[in-house]
Amino acid sequence: MKQYKVGVIGATGMVGQRFVTLMEHHPWFNLTVVAASGRSAGKTYEEAIGDRWAMDTPMPEEAKKLVVMNAQEDVDKIAAMVDFVFCAVDMKKDEILALEENYARHECPVVSNNSANRWTPDVPMVVPEINADHIRVIEAQRRRLGTTRGFIAVKSNCSIQSYVPALHPLKEAFGLKRVLACTYQAISGAGKTFKTWPEMVDNLIPYIGGEEEKSEKEPLKVWGKLENGVIVTADSPAITSQCLRVPVSNGHTAAVFVDFEHKPTEEEIKALWASYKGRAQELDLPTAPKQFIHYFEEPDRPQAKLDRELEGGMAISVGRLRPDTQYDYKFVCLSHNTLRGAAGGGVLLAELLCAEGYIEPRA
Repeated sequence: MKQYKVGVIGATGMVGQRFVTLMEHHPWFNLTVVAASGRSAGKTYEEAIGDRWAMDTPMPEEAKKLVVMNAQEDVDKIAAMVDFVFCAVDMKKDEILALEENYARHECPVVSNNSANRWTPDVPMVVPEINADHIRVIEAQRRRLGTTRGFIAVKSNCSIQSYVPALHPLKEAFGLKRVLACTYQAISGAGKTFKTWPEMVDNLIPYIGGEEEKSEKEPLKVWGKLENGVIVTADSPAITSQCLRVPVSNGHTAAVFVDFEHKPTEEEIKALWASYKGRAQELDLPTAPKQFIHYFEEPDRPQAKLDRELEGGMAISVGRLRPDTQYDYKFVCLSHNTLRGAAGGGVLLAELLCAEGYIEPRA
């Protein structure tokens, strides 16, 4: 099995911490570099984190003594030390665009958790079970950047990871006309815990900046097609969304209402969910869930506390499928936002890129 040296850019933030934990015991990936802002550079990772470790599991021993590098000033050094990087920085959009392209131009592949490059036409935004073929646009991106190894690939917004996977096999089989998705999103999606955001205890906020636009538009890029070196977004279905922040630590839930071009039966829908496999399952990637979509017959499932960790937090949970008075059907979905929706989804994307030969160990 090939081994890859990995860097985490933005390693001190919540998503960066999750990337660090996911490198522990990974069969392919070996954490080699952690990088962050100049405030943390020069300290050991343990010193830089201090009392801000937000994960439920202890900090991996191999990460504690790594000396944090400067994410912006040490690009040359970092690119020479790793086979690729995960990027999860907290910076302005234009700064992220410049930073990720700088790494790519230094022949370092970038697997990004950030939103900045999601709408760059030749940057693939990939859910490996849905649109793995979009990674072929990397060839055109490399021509634009003038690179042989370097490129940028991104994962989608965490909110759409809950409901788009459940819609995808139905879209393929029956066509989708319109979708209404109301999301109920955990505080970790904002990089917070109840300790750092006590205002969220016994509270609900009916607004998440920019989230509804992402939830309505990003699925159309995921469902788009590769044409002439760019991803052309799909023009349907029509999607509208409402996104709420709720007092849950981890796990994004979505209430979904859908109209089909060719209305299926409930049995046909459940059968598709049970049988669906994507490229990640075909390749048997280490992080991929064996069963991508799990349907619960119980009327009170899925529940964030009970079901978010299903298959290592990488599976999609669905329940409460039933006819609706305004739409053909409605149902409820759940995904683990910092695993499937964030760092775990990034790791799975990196595994896909390695398995398909877009990332190779340096000689």
